Amino acid sequence: MTLARPLLQRRLPALFALALVSAAAPLAAQTYPAKPVRMVVPTSAGGVTDVIARLIAPGLGAALGQPVIVENRIGAGGVPATDAVAKAAPDGHTLLVVFDSFAANPYLFKDVPYDVVRDFAPISLLVRSPQVVVVQPKLGVTSFREFIAVAKARGPALNCATAGPATSSRLTLELLRLTAGIEPTAVHYKGGSPAIVALLGGQVDMMVVTLGLALPHVKAGKLVAVAVTSGRRSAQLPDVATVAEFYPGFESQSWAGVLAPAATPRELVARLNAALLRVLAQPEVRETLNAQGYETVGSTPEVLGEWIRVESTRWGRVIRERRIELE
Repeated sequence: MTLARPLLQRRLPALFALALVSAAAPLAAQTYPAKPVRMVVPTSAGGVTDVIARLIAPGLGAALGQPVIVENRIGAGGVPATDAVAKAAPDGHTLLVVFDSFAANPYLFKDVPYDVVRDFAPISLLVRSPQVVVVQPKLGVTSFREFIAVAKARGPALNCATAGPATSSRLTLELLRLTAGIEPTAVHYKGGSPAIVALLGGQVDMMVVTLGLALPHVKAGKLVAVAVTSGRRSAQLPDVATVAEFYPGFESQSWAGVLAPAATPRELVARLNAALLRVLAQPEVRETLNAQGYETVGSTPEVLGEWIRVESTRWGRVIRERRIELE
């Protein structure tokens, strides 16, 4: 007994601290949010991710009972803004809207100071959208099979626009190169809009682009869609084959999700998740997103966490095998 008592005395402060933490989590959920919530978007205003964030912010604020303020923070690939959220107080008042390059950034940029799995608490996957392989009508192809034949015949003489060297547009092209054994020359633009303008103008032959950007031009007959990159066909382009129909297992999708700092209490994560699902269920929100080519998802935190792990593995392999290095 004389030996056990000092040991118990030494453990009491730690046990007391643990009890305080356990009691504080439900209390934090009851008082949350105590102030406006910042929703950090690691891109400039007007981009796709920013548009999605500003669409859901008012409804999320109404559900939480505090304003949700969208804050754009620009930096290399969104890395500085993402790191700032990883290091923010885990009290639910700072959120991060991430998009498809989030899982690839640690492989594209040197010395990324955070881990995409370990340093964040997933809240919900918001939307997904396939990329579309679109070509200039003058290329003379109407199917993916015809496109692959032309691409193999022309090799590097075939020019492919991308939305930038660190974008899903470029990475999906690299995955297509690996999978189909084609080698078109990549021409990088500063965003999807200038890239598709170049394609429409005939400066390049093809592009891998988000469905929302491609759809109006495909429907107008100005571009030809030869394949979508999702696992199943798109409801907006039901007659266009998937790449996976020719190369099983091929998948690449644009997506957006919401994260919080890793140590955010589970009760707050659950509350934020429930609020986001209510917003995404609103007919006007779904209609707006669907009109832009997005599938409205809304998921559990676990689904988003697993999605990020799969994406990280996929793009890490592509970047290594294609030896991609940013200039």
